Parts: sequence; C-alpha cells; structure tokens
Amino acid sequence: MKDWFPSASATMVGSMPHRDRRRVIDFVFGQLPEIPVWPQLSAYPAEGMMNQYLEGLPGLVDSDGKVFVRTDSPDLDGDILAFYEEYLEVESESRSLDESRFQLGPECGRTFFEFIEALRQGPPPALRAVKGQIIGPFTLLAGLKDHNDRSLLYDERLQDVVVKLLAMKARWQVQRLKIFGCPVIIFLDEPALAGFGSSAFISVSRELIHGLLEEVMAAVRVEGALAGVHVCANTDWQLAFQSSVDIINFDAYNYFDRFMLYSQPLRDFLTRGGIVAWGAIPTSDPSLIGRESASQLADRWLQDIASFITPVLPIEAVLRQSLFTPSCGCGSLSEKNAERVVELTREVGEIMKSRL
Repeated sequence: MKDWFPSASATMVGSMPHRDRRRVIDFVFGQLPEIPVWPQLSAYPAEGMMNQYLEGLPGLVDSDGKVFVRTDSPDLDGDILAFYEEYLEVESESRSLDESRFQLGPECGRTFFEFIEALRQGPPPALRAVKGQIIGPFTLLAGLKDHNDRSLLYDERLQDVVVKLLAMKARWQVQRLKIFGCPVIIFLDEPALAGFGSSAFISVSRELIHGLLEEVMAAVRVEGALAGVHVCANTDWQLAFQSSVDIINFDAYNYFDRFMLYSQPLRDFLTRGGIVAWGAIPTSDPSLIGRESASQLADRWLQDIASFITPVLPIEAVLRQSLFTPSCGCGSLSEKNAERVVELTREVGEIMKSRL
C-alpha cells in the first residue's frame, strides 16, 4: 500500500453528534466522496470512543453506567485463558473473526454496519479509499480502570489482553472495509498521548508505548491496510516518527509550531513515504468554526508550511503525501457546527488539490 498517496484529499477523524444514522452517512458520502469515514455517533453510549471496543474483554463490569474491570474476580483467570484460546484460534485461522468475540456487536457496531450497507448500495463515484478508526491501546489502558480505580495501564496481565483485543478488532474492521476494492485506512485514536511525559504517566516508558502501538498497527497491516495515529493535542512526536506508522494526524490548527519542532524527523518520514493528515480545521471553538473560511484556512496552512518547503521537498511533494482533516472529532459539537467543519474540510482539500 506504500505506493498509494492521498494527494491532498479530505477525510475526517470519526465522531459526529448526529442520531440519524443514514442521514449522517449520506452527508459524509456527499462531503468526503474520496475517503468517506464511518461516523462514531457519540449520542449513543454504545458508540462512545472507549465503550465501542470493550466487548469481549475479560472481567468487564458495567454497573449503573460505570464500566470497569473486576481484577479480583475468581473467574478472571479462566476468562483470560478462554480469551487467549480464542485469540490463538483466530491467529491460526481455525476460527473466523466473524465468529469471534472480536467483532463489533449489533449495538456498538450499528452505525458501522449501516455504513457498510450504504457502500454496498452505491459507493461515491470518486471513492479512492475508506477510513475507519479504533481507540488506541495507550488511551484505552489509561482510561479504563479496575475495581480499585487503578488504570489497567499498570496491570501487565491485562495490558497484553487489551492490546490483543484491539489488534483483532482492528483486523475485523479492515476485513469488512476492504471488500470494496480500495485502500483501507485505520486511525488509532490516541488522545491520552498528549499526557505522555507528564506527572500522570511519569512511570510509563517510551518502549511500552512503542510496543502497544506497534502490535495494533502490525495487525492493521496484516490485513493490507494503512495504519494511522491521531493525537488531538501536542505530544512527543518522536513516539510517532520512530514507529512504523503510515499516517500521522494532528491538530495543525492549534499545534503546527509544536509539530514543526520535529522538522527533520518529519522530512525523513515523508522521504520514506509517510503521510501527514493535517488537522487544519478548528473543532474546539464554535466561534472559530463560524468565523473561518476555507480560503483563510488554506492560506494559513500554506503560510505555516512555507518555511518547511525546500527545493528537494517542494510544496507539490508535501501535498501529494497529505490529507486534510478536522483538528479532532466533531462529536461534542452541535450538528450544525459539525457539518460546517466537514464542509470546510472538503473545501480546504479542494483548494489544496488545485495546487498540485
């Protein structure tokens, strides 16, 4: 898949605030016809960024809306053993992913299944790729707690279970998306990486995060898809540049200058065929969404990137290996503002394509 480049196409991060599934899927097809995305509808609890990927996890408890893992359960060891047996059956291909705990269930996967059906009925004529997403392993491990309110990140036994659960769920998703005969992109959504290096994760090593990300990205690539990492704020970008990631997605509207502190690793990344998904459209402030225009956002990005451009790496080369996205998901916005963000994303992509 390394010979595929997006050429300034537009896509989005994932979440939307809508409740009408078919309406928002039709909207996505209309606005992002080259790289449509199945939307995660945050209005439905089962489609929350973390909840959507917890099915099949040993020891999981949902008590009055509070989700945690009961690590003191006498049944946990047996549940973990059953998990690994099923994992090995899928790995050996004696069991299909469609007959395993690793698929999305009917509630968690409802919008995903409707997206697949909409593609079956008639994909956009301009279709070049399809995009999906999954919560990143670091973010899930940092956010999910045990019965003592301790993050699973510090439970070595469940660290491995969680990363294997996500790796298989990513493979299942790619298998469903790749039947349409075009490249598949899967973003690992890793907002918690913004906290790497802070006091909250002072004991977490770079090597641990690297291993978590690589296992899930390797699963994506086993199925022939491109693996991306999305971080909606600033982080230590060496974590991404020193990995095997195919696409890096970041908030270029608010953190362009921080990202460019890594200009040499970025040049190396592009030279070896990496893709940058520039989150150039604001999502955090509704007043900005209403005030900005596509031409202003395009001019802003072109001005920001100017110092990075060289005769060896001209603007056309950067754009060929660029996607344009919102700075983050749109799930917390109103429907009106979320749709405006996606419209701006499409318009910015069109402007950038005109530069190629």
